[in-house]
Amino acid sequence: MSLESSFEHEVSAAELTEFRSVVRSPLGSGAEGASPLHAFVLAHRGFDLTFDKLAVTGDVSRVHVSQEITVHRPLVAGERVTVTTGALGGKPEGAGVRIALRGVIVAEDGTVVASLVTGAMLSGATGPEAFGELPRYPMHRGTGEAVTVTLTIPEDMVPRYAVVAHDENPIHLDPEAAAAAGFPGVIAHGMSVLAVVTEELVDRFADGDASALKGIGTRFSNPVRPGVPLEVTFQPGENGVVAFTVRTPEGIALKAGWAQLAV
Repeated sequence: MSLESSFEHEVSAAELTEFRSVVRSPLGSGAEGASPLHAFVLAHRGFDLTFDKLAVTGDVSRVHVSQEITVHRPLVAGERVTVTTGALGGKPEGAGVRIALRGVIVAEDGTVVASLVTGAMLSGATGPEAFGELPRYPMHRGTGEAVTVTLTIPEDMVPRYAVVAHDENPIHLDPEAAAAAGFPGVIAHGMSVLAVVTEELVDRFADGDASALKGIGTRFSNPVRPGVPLEVTFQPGENGVVAFTVRTPEGIALKAGWAQLAV
């Protein structure tokens, strides 16, 4: 059975505007154009279809552990794209199965808009058996002077993000569901944290030009509670690379973060 899934989607101006507005809300200012992370919103639907095709067994919960996005160009309102996703590999590991997924978004003229690699842990899974290959996460280091800023994910942003990202997992919306999953309260979406950090990075290092971002990635370490201060440290490197980490009072939330800006 093929683990590949594909669907077409017409990108609307409303979905691009609403998503960008939500992820920029902690910064207190608006911006035009698509978020560089909007590609994940489209690919996420395909990843769900791919998960449905995996021979997953056991009492399973999904944990997003890493994300890489290569941005060839921003999404444009009114265009029709094809989103194709599939599984790169899987490996039983400790209390679950680690999975790597790929996604590609292609325009009608055949050009690639964005490509993604998503890492996930299927906690509690006893299958599938090992298959394919788990790619190594890329490592980029900063060499310049570090800059630290403090950001927060407001409580009202979490349900708004759930709507625009089409991710209404109860642990982000229902305190009882979050408690049942072992959290002290609802947690922010990991990708919403990355999206806010991305907007701050673009403002600070690319003069607000989101099209200058050519790639971004991070590893998710610990959950983020809304309203908790996030200490974000950026460190520029060579050839347009900016490394970053995000800390909460409880520890590192995003680690080994990197962004590639046009040079």
